[in-house]
Amino acid sequence: MKIVIIGGEAAGMSAAAKARRTDRDAEIIVFEQSEVVSFGACGLPYFIGDSFDEPGYMAERSVAQFRDSGIDLRTGHRVDRLDCDQQRLWVTDLASGEQFTQDYDSLMIATGASVVKPPIEGLALQGVHFLKTLEDGLTIKPQLQSAAIEEVVVIGAGYIGLEVVEALVHQGKRVRLIELSDRVLTESFDVEISELIQQELLDKGVQLHLKEAVQSLSGEQGRVQHVHTNAGQYRADMVIVATGVRPNSEFLSDTGIERLSNGAIVIDEQGRTSLRAVYAAGDCATVWHRVRRQPVYIPLATTANKLGRLIGENLCGGARAFPGTLGSAGVKVLALEAGRTGISEREARELGLDYSTVVINDKNTTNYVPNQQSLRVKLVYDRVSKQLLGGQIAGGPGAVLRVDTLAAAIHAKMTTADLGMLDLVYAPPFARTWDAINVAGNVAK
Repeated sequence: MKIVIIGGEAAGMSAAAKARRTDRDAEIIVFEQSEVVSFGACGLPYFIGDSFDEPGYMAERSVAQFRDSGIDLRTGHRVDRLDCDQQRLWVTDLASGEQFTQDYDSLMIATGASVVKPPIEGLALQGVHFLKTLEDGLTIKPQLQSAAIEEVVVIGAGYIGLEVVEALVHQGKRVRLIELSDRVLTESFDVEISELIQQELLDKGVQLHLKEAVQSLSGEQGRVQHVHTNAGQYRADMVIVATGVRPNSEFLSDTGIERLSNGAIVIDEQGRTSLRAVYAAGDCATVWHRVRRQPVYIPLATTANKLGRLIGENLCGGARAFPGTLGSAGVKVLALEAGRTGISEREARELGLDYSTVVINDKNTTNYVPNQQSLRVKLVYDRVSKQLLGGQIAGGPGAVLRVDTLAAAIHAKMTTADLGMLDLVYAPPFARTWDAINVAGNVAK
C-alpha cells in the first residue's frame, strides 16, 4: 500500500500519523511545500502579543519526529499536477528545481489555505503584513517591540482580526480596526452578540470603523504611513490585513474534482472527494454540517485534526464516517469571551427553517462572588419540536466553555425543555443555582 499525502499541516500530519499506526507496512509519503509541518496558525496572534516566545510551541511534532516514526516526509516539495486516471503526481523539489512523478494507491489532499489579498493599492509597502504562516509571526513580533510602531491598523474583523487587535492592545499600541461589514464577525454571530464585542472594543480604546472600505495604502521611502478609506485617511505605522483565507486547490482545476465556488474541495462523510482513491481535509476542503445537512467551508483546526485522524484509517482501507461539524468556535476579545455552535438565526432564515429564538441576560456566578460578570445567551431552535439548532454565548469567564454544553445538546438532538432541566454544575464561583443555559432553555417558548 502506497499512501501519498499533499500537505503537512494539521489534517495531513494527523492522517499520516494515524495511517502509520493503522498499517505498519504501508509506504507513507508526505509532500510539504514549506519547511514547517504540523503548524497551528491559531497561536500566531498570541505569539505576536507576547503571550509566549518559543515558536516551536505552535507545532505538535517536528519533521525529525515524523520521519523517525517511519513517515517519508519531504519538505520543500510542491505538487504541481494530479493525474487521477493514472494515479500519479507531478512534483517539484524546490531546492534543486528537479521535477519528478510519484504514483500512489491512496491520496490525501491537505494543502490548506492562503490569505485573501484584497484589491488594495499599496499592499507591497513595508510594514504591511498578513498573519498566516510562522514566517509572518517571526517577522511581525520583533517589529512590535519598537517604540516607533505606535499606530497599528487592522483590516478585517473576523476571528484573526479580533485576536490581533487584542494582541496589539496588550502590546500597548493604539489600534484602529476597519471592517467593510456593518458589524464584526458577521459570518459567525448574530447582532445580539456582535454588539457586545463591539462595545468591548470601544470601551478598551480601540477605534472601530464599520461599513468602511479600505481603498489604498500610502507612504514614503517604501514604508506604509497612511490608510485611505472611503471615509477618511488614518495614520499607520503598521498594517495587518486579516481579510480571510482561500483554499489552496488551484492545481486541481483541470482534474474535474468537485469544489465549491471558493475552491473548497467537496468531500463526503468518509473524507472522499469526487475522484477515485482521493481524499481531502483541512482548510482546503469542505466538511459536512450536522444541522445544515450540506457541505460547508468552515476552516477550523479541530475539524482538520478529527478528519485527518479518520481519513488516516480510511487511507488504509477503513470506512469510518465523520458525524459532521457544528462549526463550534470561540474568541476572546480583551475581557470578553464569545462562542457559538450550530447555526445562527441568519443561517436558519437563509435555510428557510421554521425556527424561534430566545435571548437572555444573566450572570456567570452568584451575586456574592467578587467580580461577577454578565452573560448573554441566544438559542436558535425549531419552533414546533423545540429541538436546539444553534446557540451563542458572550460575556465574562465561563462564557465560551458553556458553548460546549450547547454543542453536546445539539449533537444529542436535545430540546430547549431538556436544556432547562439539564443537571449542570453549581458552585458559587462558577454559576448560579439555575445556570444561564438552564434559564435560556426554560424561557424558550
